[in-house]
Amino acid sequence: MSDAGLLERRRKFYDEIAPDNLAPLWEVLRGLVTPEPRPQAVPAFWRYEAIRPHVLRSGELITAKEAERRVLILENPAYRGQSKITNSLYAGLQLIMPGEVAPVHRHAQTALRFIVEGEGAYTAVEGEKTLMRPGDFVITPSWTWHDHGNESDRPMVWLDGLDIPIVQLFDASFAETHLPGADAQPLARPEGDALARYGAGLLPVDWHPQAPASPVFNYPYARTREALERLGRSGDLDACHGIKLRYVNPASGDYAMPTMATFMQLLPRGFRGQRYRSTDGSVYSVVEGRGRTQVGEQVFDWGPRDLFVVPSWYPHRHEAAEDAVLFSFSDRAVQQKLGLWREARGNG
Repeated sequence: MSDAGLLERRRKFYDEIAPDNLAPLWEVLRGLVTPEPRPQAVPAFWRYEAIRPHVLRSGELITAKEAERRVLILENPAYRGQSKITNSLYAGLQLIMPGEVAPVHRHAQTALRFIVEGEGAYTAVEGEKTLMRPGDFVITPSWTWHDHGNESDRPMVWLDGLDIPIVQLFDASFAETHLPGADAQPLARPEGDALARYGAGLLPVDWHPQAPASPVFNYPYARTREALERLGRSGDLDACHGIKLRYVNPASGDYAMPTMATFMQLLPRGFRGQRYRSTDGSVYSVVEGRGRTQVGEQVFDWGPRDLFVVPSWYPHRHEAAEDAVLFSFSDRAVQQKLGLWREARGNG
């Protein structure tokens, strides 16, 4: 039989089995099981001063209560309309104006808040309120009641990161609003209670964790910055990352959240990092300083409050024109639990 005849017989066979919801693996195998990652996401950059007017403009058009969460989504250009910044992560900038409250609710998705601008707004989680300051990292574990409010006289903006695409993958999304008419949850513990109980290298003697997320839900930037500064004085820099620390659950030593890994790193002035890539796509928020990051063939010149994304397995390298601090989050927590995570340094 000629090659053309065989191809025609195969085509007819595929047509015959299609009504029974069958398809030939051999026609798609190479696209499913690839020699290395082929991310659809692309590198992207948001200059904060350019997008800030849009964030503030949203506050003129809809209230926090009406929107429930007034957020401008950071969409990866490869995922228009899909509310994704990488294939597995969601990110957005949330605005709370003075005197507003974003109503209490809870959901299966885990959320993080990284404070970008303003001081004096709060997040309340499961009966405890914490004031938020620039550089603070705040978590909302899965299925915990939470609301936000702004008791200051200035707008507050923070970066939201959620594992929405991961939860969608498993069709495991649930959500609830609080009792009708209650915008804010009742407070049951004083501010700072969680940090005092669980964040000082000590744990209550009879306490046992009930959930995989950290019992500490606000990691203050002042503490994080001090740790970076002390380690930076030693001069013991990682060739790719400078000084890079990961936020942890003090009860287990695992990541602070079970699905998202979070990091803070210091790049000293003049730092020129080596090429690096890993399977977890990362979202970055610049806290301090100026520098640049080359991602593939693109170069992002960044400064305070700018944001950018490095997709999975993209080679990238950081440089710092002055002392710089970068916050980042990724899905590494999930990948490592599943034994999927890989990294490569230099030309690897």
